[in-house]
Amino acid sequence: MKKTLLAVIMLLPALALAQSVSGKITQTGNGVAYVEVIAVKDQKKQTAISDEKGNYTLKLSENGNYSVKLIQDGIEISTQDVVINGETKQDFSIDTRKEKQIEGVKLTARKKLIERKADRLVFNVSNSVASQGMDGADALATTPLVKVNDNTGVSIVGKSGVAVMINDRILNLSDAELVTYLKSLRSENIEKIEVITAPPAKYEAQGNSGLINIVLKKNQNLGWSGSLTSSLQQQTYTGNSNSATVNYQNEKLRTSLKLRQNKNEKHSYENYWIEGADGLKSNDNRRDFGDGLGANLSLDYQLGKKSNVGFIYDFGFGHSNMDITNTSNYFQNGNYTNTLLTYAEHRATGRQHTASAYYDLKFGKQDNKLSITGNYFSNTPETIIDFTTTENSGDRFVVKSPSTLDYKIYSGQADLTLPYQIAKTEAGIKFTNFDNNSSIFYQNLMNGQYITDPLKSNEFEYNEKNYAAYISFEKSFSEKWSAKAGLRYEYSVVSGNSLTSGQQTENSYGKFFPTAYISYKSNENNTFSLNYSKRINRPGFRAINPYRWYTNINSYFTGNPFLNPSINHNFELSYVYKGKLSASAYFQRTLDAFGQLTTLKGENKVSTFENYYHQNSMGVSLNYSDTFFRKWEANYSANYSYMNTGVFITDALSRKGNSYDFDFQNNISLNSGKTVQLVLNYWFRLPSNSGNSYMKFAGNLTSGVKMSLMERSLQLNIFVSDILRQGKSQGEIYYSTGTHSYNNYYDARRLTVSATYTFGNKKVNGMDRNVKFDEKNRAY
Repeated sequence: MKKTLLAVIMLLPALALAQSVSGKITQTGNGVAYVEVIAVKDQKKQTAISDEKGNYTLKLSENGNYSVKLIQDGIEISTQDVVINGETKQDFSIDTRKEKQIEGVKLTARKKLIERKADRLVFNVSNSVASQGMDGADALATTPLVKVNDNTGVSIVGKSGVAVMINDRILNLSDAELVTYLKSLRSENIEKIEVITAPPAKYEAQGNSGLINIVLKKNQNLGWSGSLTSSLQQQTYTGNSNSATVNYQNEKLRTSLKLRQNKNEKHSYENYWIEGADGLKSNDNRRDFGDGLGANLSLDYQLGKKSNVGFIYDFGFGHSNMDITNTSNYFQNGNYTNTLLTYAEHRATGRQHTASAYYDLKFGKQDNKLSITGNYFSNTPETIIDFTTTENSGDRFVVKSPSTLDYKIYSGQADLTLPYQIAKTEAGIKFTNFDNNSSIFYQNLMNGQYITDPLKSNEFEYNEKNYAAYISFEKSFSEKWSAKAGLRYEYSVVSGNSLTSGQQTENSYGKFFPTAYISYKSNENNTFSLNYSKRINRPGFRAINPYRWYTNINSYFTGNPFLNPSINHNFELSYVYKGKLSASAYFQRTLDAFGQLTTLKGENKVSTFENYYHQNSMGVSLNYSDTFFRKWEANYSANYSYMNTGVFITDALSRKGNSYDFDFQNNISLNSGKTVQLVLNYWFRLPSNSGNSYMKFAGNLTSGVKMSLMERSLQLNIFVSDILRQGKSQGEIYYSTGTHSYNNYYDARRLTVSATYTFGNKKVNGMDRNVKFDEKNRAY
């Protein structure tokens, strides 16, 4: 049987070469480049692209009658029936009169701006004028349901976390690095962005999160290309970022090298006060500054017509520093008791290495696909906190607190795709190993020497092993109905060991995670979909590490090694009308959810994580995108949610409440060539409730100009963010012992001036195939 299968696989390339259609595409006697040729027979499609001289060759799997379509710039310009018998010659001539007629209906012939599929919302960036001439982060920010923030990274409405993929491969970067990397992409190279609010069984069940898949345009030309981007940011202080990308592609090799650099500095303040029997008023005057360097090398080599191998390596190095002056006033029963004045220096150095290798093989008549991937990640941040605390009595304490963390993650997986006619089938297995060894020391300066306090120091070892397997089926029953369903099983073994205290924890658990989707397309203008998914939210390493991170002699943050994962059940009903209006209603049930709690006993303030609540949340999201007067592209969204939180421990209080936020994005072309554009965006959130917290009004008004010069090779952007200085974080957190209030601002008002120059063959978009490595996000 194995020999027969091997013989069939070896014969397939020869059979594929037995019939083909080739020729030249011309217009007024000249060859037409980059025209997509699509041959259709029995609902099977095979494609090729004409070269710079208009020549094309399309290999076909069998002889017969084919419908051959020509697509240029997303528009169907010709359809012709062709009989294929062996090697067939067929030339095409584009009628200029017909082309002009097609140009008149260009907008209706192209893909809709927004499409709804069974498990995702698709935003066709290439059809959006507003999304052109910007970096990948800005293009992502124009996508429905998606928000991008320099401090918090990327998020999806109604989700607590998100992972970002390029061409269906996870980007293995932290929040800050992710935004920096996205800014190195160009929107002109992005075909579409897929927002997956309920990830199917193929993807990790980790996190109450969604997935964002950025699909790049296909590389059709050979040769070199590249881009240089430089950006200057002016906040209270000045920062900058720079990136360079070089791509090369020949008939078998695709490679891309990306270099990135950033330097940032900003002034922030945090005010925090606690009202209760034990009271506190704390004020932080903070200066954040840091820098980073990074490099990403991607290689993909085609071994044969149906197999390829690839390797990706990413290195990141940087500093993250803070200078903080903190004043803490303590009260008991409303009476003042003490003041602590602390000056602290935080100095952190981090190094990250990510290496991934993969092998893809297509086999069989149906192009079955086998993908095998291996990943390795290491992160070794080193931090030193030096602080001096002075009491109102005059007593002075000088402390040094060095810490070292060593994260290592490796994984291996195999994915199989079988596009059977009865149903497209996907199956796979995966193994992941996490190691986290960390140490932190609390050292008092005594008689000119730093003496370690063993009660405030800790060394911790953590290991986690995850085993996973999945299977899913996808079926189109008709032009109107389609469905997808999957089942994933994950089994985890967890162990933790505190070398300092001798405390050990062990746990193991296995769970099934079903997913189901159904989609109904009543006509070209109306699409409905309903989906369900079950997810698990495992805590990050810092949340379970029991070391104490002191900010002054009385205040510290610590993890909880006994923290358990939470479970989420997600239901969503979605609707899309004419590719312009999208609406979704969702319901989420979260069990054993965990979060950070802060307690004050006397003058000792402790922050840690606990499993402390169940939560029901439901909401509605609306998004409308349209173009007016051929110059004004608008994207407006509104989101409403209601949460009912049930607390099952005594410290926090149960809450109910509503949340509202709105986003208005406007892009106006100031000339007929659309090379000068005015941008005016405004996002705001009304006073809202979430969990046991109340959040006050917040907003961000951003405006600027985009200019394309030198035949669009040079892009200049000038933006001002948070013009009205409404990007504050203000609110209240409710506990049984009292109310905690906060008023923070992180220097959101910013002037950004950026320039991007692209060179070489602009049809070469680089090798951005990143592998799935979802678990890496838990290392931050």
